[in-house]
Amino acid sequence: MVFSSLLFLGIFLPVTLGLYYLNKNITYRNIILLIASLIFYAWGEPILIINMLFSAFVGYASGFGIAKSKEKQKNSLAKFFLILALVIDIGLLGVFKYSGFFVSNINALFGAGINFAGLALPLGISFYTFQILSYVIDVYRGEAGLQKSFYKFLLYVSMFPQLVAGPIVRYIDIEKQINERHTSAADFEYGVIRFAQGMFKKVILANSAGSIVNALIGGDMTTLSAGGAWLSIIMYAFQIYFDFSGYSDMAIGLGRFFGLSFRENFDYPYISKSITEFWRRWHMSLGTFFRDYVYIPLGGNRRHQLFNIAVVWFLTGFWHGASWNFIFWGLYYGLWLMIEKKIIFRFIDRVPGWIRLIYSNIIVLFGWMLFYFTDLSRLKQFLIAAFGQNRSGLNLVAKYQATSHIWFIILMFICATPLIRLIAKKLRSRFKTVYAVLLPLTVTFIMAICFIMLIKQSYNPFLYFRF
Repeated sequence: MVFSSLLFLGIFLPVTLGLYYLNKNITYRNIILLIASLIFYAWGEPILIINMLFSAFVGYASGFGIAKSKEKQKNSLAKFFLILALVIDIGLLGVFKYSGFFVSNINALFGAGINFAGLALPLGISFYTFQILSYVIDVYRGEAGLQKSFYKFLLYVSMFPQLVAGPIVRYIDIEKQINERHTSAADFEYGVIRFAQGMFKKVILANSAGSIVNALIGGDMTTLSAGGAWLSIIMYAFQIYFDFSGYSDMAIGLGRFFGLSFRENFDYPYISKSITEFWRRWHMSLGTFFRDYVYIPLGGNRRHQLFNIAVVWFLTGFWHGASWNFIFWGLYYGLWLMIEKKIIFRFIDRVPGWIRLIYSNIIVLFGWMLFYFTDLSRLKQFLIAAFGQNRSGLNLVAKYQATSHIWFIILMFICATPLIRLIAKKLRSRFKTVYAVLLPLTVTFIMAICFIMLIKQSYNPFLYFRF
């Protein structure tokens, strides 16, 4: 089940909200939210929920073992429980997500002929595994309190608003909210606005961009022109941004419906003027996780900085998928971050802002080329077309896609900047009455358009579901 579906919007969410608000008792509300989350996750693949339940139990039991061991000052035993949780949960992630990748590479290198195609990937495994590990590590560090109730811990792990594609929520950020929370009218209103914003990004912008991408590079690229290649990768940059940030907006909005506050996950990354800034604005919860649990423990900026960056970005790439292109994508960004820290930042302040903006986005576009093509031979075909070496390249398809979607493309460029947010802020401060009337009308209009488009189209699932 996904947020941008008629089943979720028309049945699941209204029923869940209705049952949730029947009683103000926090225990009742937590149980309703937990049951709804388990149904949400099990809807498409009920068998694979067993992995999530087992991972959650391992995290809960390990946290319990760590806390009790530390109470008795048995630090070696506490470390044992920490390592046990890391081995089991990372091991499960490795088996489900990477076993096919390792077997295929062993076959390619040694001709082993092992007949194994990999296992079905449980939805959201990369996200909920990181959440479980953050809890266990924080308990070990003494930064988080022990959660004695398994059902409350399972609620933290399985909360449907952010279960499948984030943002990654640390236990210390939500610990108090699980035990006590209140939802005001202002919270609910904000939740509706953020959910509508996310729907707009996904259904109208991301899906429109995706249709252009599929038309240009979804199939044969032998007739792809240079203009078509660059248009397609720009549209893919918009598609993945509006798709993923749209999901995050919806998750944040849904969380507010239930009195839960999640941290922001995106902050207009395409206005960045360096790659370092881009990664402070893109998928912020993942960046924070690797900073706090990998980069700083390795030594951070204090020692072996370049090595630490390389490790973090290898892991960042590999986290995104079991394919060499994701590893290369991660190392590509790691290399650029090293270059910025050691060379570019020495003089970048003297460079005009618009040049830095262009530089950043060109680097990002090349990154999306690596990210999109899991088949490196197709990446080679794309690069041949992008640099005008495809002699049979025709501009007709690109021109048709650009002209037929021109208003959507303009809208994408606008919505990738804070312009609309700034206009809304000015309107709210200077014309409160007008703003109060326009806001509900705009939200209603957006949701109506999204419903119509969902009925008409066979929409694509969120891109980050596969990660």
